[in-house]
Amino acid sequence: MEDTVFALSSGQGRAGIAVIRVSGDRARLALETLTGRVAPPSRRASVRRLVDPANGEQLDEALVLWLTGPATVTGEDMAELHVHGSRAVVGGVLDALGALEGLRLAEPGEFTRRAFANGRMDLTQVEGLADLIDAETAGQRRLALAQAQGALAARCSEWRTRLVRALALVEAEIDFSDEELPDGLDDQALSMVMGVAQEIREVVATGPRGELMRDGVQVAILGPPNVGKSSLLNRLAGREAAIVSDISGTTRDIVEVTLDLGGVPVVLADTAGLRETDDPVEREGISRARARASASDIAVWVIDLADPAPPVWPEGLQAARRVVVGNKGDVGDTSFPCDLVVSATSGSGMDDLERFLADAAQDLAGGADGSTLVSRVRQREALGDCLACLDRACEEAWGEAALAGEEIRLGLRALGRLVGRVDVDDILDVIFRDFCIGK
Repeated sequence: MEDTVFALSSGQGRAGIAVIRVSGDRARLALETLTGRVAPPSRRASVRRLVDPANGEQLDEALVLWLTGPATVTGEDMAELHVHGSRAVVGGVLDALGALEGLRLAEPGEFTRRAFANGRMDLTQVEGLADLIDAETAGQRRLALAQAQGALAARCSEWRTRLVRALALVEAEIDFSDEELPDGLDDQALSMVMGVAQEIREVVATGPRGELMRDGVQVAILGPPNVGKSSLLNRLAGREAAIVSDISGTTRDIVEVTLDLGGVPVVLADTAGLRETDDPVEREGISRARARASASDIAVWVIDLADPAPPVWPEGLQAARRVVVGNKGDVGDTSFPCDLVVSATSGSGMDDLERFLADAAQDLAGGADGSTLVSRVRQREALGDCLACLDRACEEAWGEAALAGEEIRLGLRALGRLVGRVDVDDILDVIFRDFCIGK
């Protein structure tokens, strides 16, 4: 944190405008060195010539901003250089900054890490920002934006305030038991703890939905060889993502395609045809197909309606949700019992299949109504630990004030882990590892 860091904060490559950020104690000196002038007033944009101090060559004419801390994104003094977005201009400005004493290129996620260290963001907001950068669907954007803006952090702050109050009442009963205290302090504390526990329970219950919204609903396309699984995937994807062949056993490994269905990310997986075979490579593909089926949220079993005896769902194949899709409905027997009839060749029935998958994904992931606050396993586990402590305080320890107080204290510590106040050093590197440079 002693270093002053800089990086390109806008996207890489040719662009109309590129934004370069500088953060730290020497940010003002860097701005004044490159412009040859006193920094403009804080938060007032100014057009300045940027010059390489090593040789006096003009690098660009840029819009510059000087931002005094701590009311900045990192909590430190910052400078922003809005330059023309060619590789030559950006590279020249970055090289000039790197040649200044005390400045270095920022590590991935270092601006956000400084914001966290300086109290500008808590850990849930950091995770929300990371998810917002990676968001590909409207549902992912809404969920990530709510976290980045502090929706979960605000709930945690409210829970913490109520639990601290409850703990104070419990400790009053312990420390001043020989004095006259108002009646019902323990009942007030119990009511507060039970209320917080119920609210946390409701939020934890939305965790799996949030995780599916963030990571994608997993859909496995299964069936015997040559029933049109790859053709079905290609139709849904709108491109030739998987190889289509009349030769049985063409698909050996799993082919994945991610779609945006109604704002929910859906990961389609084309798998190897299930059959008995002596080919060791094909057997491995079939083994992977079975494993993918058991790990999927929705399994689509594809049958060939032109086959006089289409195989039913194979014994021992596990899946959470199943749907049977009859393919080749344009040439086969459409009276065969199945959930949907389609033709991957002509496209008939594909809208119905896409609509079914979108509805099922919305049902599983939800998130569109803003009720989902938890999007990561880490968050759900921290809240689960807090809830376990509060439940023990209410059910097992309430008759013993000291034990109840200790469980409430442990619950508060779990909330602290959630927002990054305690015991998080071991996970910080994991969280910031996936950030891009300049954020």
